[in-house]
Amino acid sequence: MKKMCIFLWILVFKLLVITDLSFCQDDSGSVRLPVSRDKSKISVEEAINSRKSVRSFADIPLSLQEVSQLLWAAVGRIDDSTSGATRAYPSAGGIYPLKAFLVAGKVNSLDSGVYWYDWREHQLVRIVTGDKRAILASAALGQSCVKTAPATIVLVADFSAVKRFYGNRGRDRYISMDAGHAGQNISLQAEALGLGTVAIGAFHDEEVKKILQADNAPVYLFPVGKKE
Repeated sequence: MKKMCIFLWILVFKLLVITDLSFCQDDSGSVRLPVSRDKSKISVEEAINSRKSVRSFADIPLSLQEVSQLLWAAVGRIDDSTSGATRAYPSAGGIYPLKAFLVAGKVNSLDSGVYWYDWREHQLVRIVTGDKRAILASAALGQSCVKTAPATIVLVADFSAVKRFYGNRGRDRYISMDAGHAGQNISLQAEALGLGTVAIGAFHDEEVKKILQADNAPVYLFPVGKKE
């Protein structure tokens, strides 16, 4: 009996290691993400000091936990007693015009495809099936790191939402500030996770929009992966 119990515990342990039990993909393609963590092994100061642009990645998949953490750090939900549900990045007038998409190619427990990040529910919503990294790299002027990274986070902005409140100043200046805040969050979170990324602004807007099937304009690409 004792040997049988030990065997069962070993079997359960193996299942926990092999299977991401926080992963849940329903028939619609929605994927519930693991809960994001609020502590890292390194300090903010260490992440700032060691952060650098990385364009070469090891051929190792990202975990769903890593994807969860990166998306939360970019544009995720933060709840506080004062303002309720707010976001991980500061935004002019609290408009929060940014959306995040994930172009996934090699992420454990996640089918290749294009996903929109639903920040309110902390889940991915599948937009397109299939590995689109190569055509995204082509849209990014042939930058190979977009093709070889396991996944790329794309930030998209609703320029009209900000312009309604702040006019041309909001469109021309505040959007860039918001994107910079969210982009730095991605860079520092990647460093804290032992990952590499690079901020890319060189791409054909309309081609990227077509890949994402997005209504709004892309402003930033962040290919992410394990450092070589």
